[in-house]
Amino acid sequence: MSKLVIIGAGPGGYAAAFYAADLGLEVTLIDAEKNPGGVCLYRGCIPSKALLHSARVLSEAREAKNFGIEFNQPKIDLNKLRDWKNSVVTKLTSGLGQLTKQRNITFIQGKAKFLNSNTLEIEKTDSASVSSFVGQKQKLSFENAILATGSHPIQLPNTPASSRILNSTTALDLENIPESLLVIGGGYIGLELGTVYAELGTKVSVVEMMSGILPGADRDLANVLEKRLQTIFKSIMLETKIAKMEDTKKSIKVTFEDKNGKTSTQEFEKVLVSIGRKPNSQNLGLENTKVELDQKGFVKIDGQRRTTDPSIYAIGDIAGEPMLAHKASHEGRVAVEAIMGQKVAFEPKAIPAVVFTDPEIAWCGLTETDAKKQNREIKVAKFPWGASGRAITLDRTDGLTKLIIDPQTERILGMAIVGVGAGELISEGVLAVEMGAVASDIKLSIHPHPTISETIMESAESFFGHSTHIYRKK
Repeated sequence: MSKLVIIGAGPGGYAAAFYAADLGLEVTLIDAEKNPGGVCLYRGCIPSKALLHSARVLSEAREAKNFGIEFNQPKIDLNKLRDWKNSVVTKLTSGLGQLTKQRNITFIQGKAKFLNSNTLEIEKTDSASVSSFVGQKQKLSFENAILATGSHPIQLPNTPASSRILNSTTALDLENIPESLLVIGGGYIGLELGTVYAELGTKVSVVEMMSGILPGADRDLANVLEKRLQTIFKSIMLETKIAKMEDTKKSIKVTFEDKNGKTSTQEFEKVLVSIGRKPNSQNLGLENTKVELDQKGFVKIDGQRRTTDPSIYAIGDIAGEPMLAHKASHEGRVAVEAIMGQKVAFEPKAIPAVVFTDPEIAWCGLTETDAKKQNREIKVAKFPWGASGRAITLDRTDGLTKLIIDPQTERILGMAIVGVGAGELISEGVLAVEMGAVASDIKLSIHPHPTISETIMESAESFFGHSTHIYRKK
């Protein structure tokens, strides 16, 4: 009998397994891939960021002419770019495989299904094994289990079966650089992948049902990104839905319907469907346990990440929003500590979110949008990057830093940033929110000059009516 079995080896699953092993637990980790990594490393966070870096290099080369440096038109070796992206994935996942072995974790490549609340049936999928062992099933008893099976892309209803229609996984394969691409969904995944293809030379169009891109982000941040995307995308169609798609064998013929019911038709070489993700909570045998699901298919959990079955825990995408790798990793640690009998709960005040477009958007804690929904009184302190010396030297003044502050206590409730490298800056906001910092704490913390991080300090200064590099008439 295994003390702890973890189903799914993504950022939540392997983080939980490593932590549990470090604490002395006997751990079994199960995943369909030959090494840990999950969707994030194999088909999500890492390969997309590798491609986004290449896209950023292309845009920097193009924009260097603004300050007197011109390059010849870049030559793109798609095979080499694809191989480089794949090598990044292989390096990281194989490294996790070594760490698994070093910790003496039993790793089983296979698919698990619950027979009851303390027994799994595992179908091995090890492609490196002798063929007679592939498909072999074994039973495994356990004291506690952690579900970390992740999520999968949502399919658009009535979509024709076609190799020209991509999802967030197949889009990363980079089979070719299509002449035209329609991205269905103006969320972060679609915009990130759309940016990659646009910089590689594809004419990218985006269609979104809502009135703006990134529906969950504050409008002042999303507007900065949208303004730039309009310069690299062919079009951004808002308040528009897909009425019909047809594969003509040469293209995908798409019929659009706007908010007034007016229809129009365009053809695209390829279409990327990016309308969200659903939890992988089916075909796990959960009906053989006491685990319960909510209406959206997420596993119901408590503060310790324990499900309605006392011996089974759930973390990551399967356990609810936000579907973020770093949230899953921290949930995994909480679940392990709960299993160890420690008094613990998952109670973060600020889970950072980053959209790795160009410019990046990042936020944590309370957003201005959520404050309005809650009818909560806040003070917003902003600093425009047009007043940042460092942003000007980078020729990227399309940025904004803002703090969400409680007007009575002056506590930092949230932070939001749009601009180059926003994802690297947001952690200061996370720390401020978690530590209960007040605006004067940030104002009095000396930030190095010239840096973009100064915009955080000057945002705090502006809360008190003064900021060195901006002037507002009193």
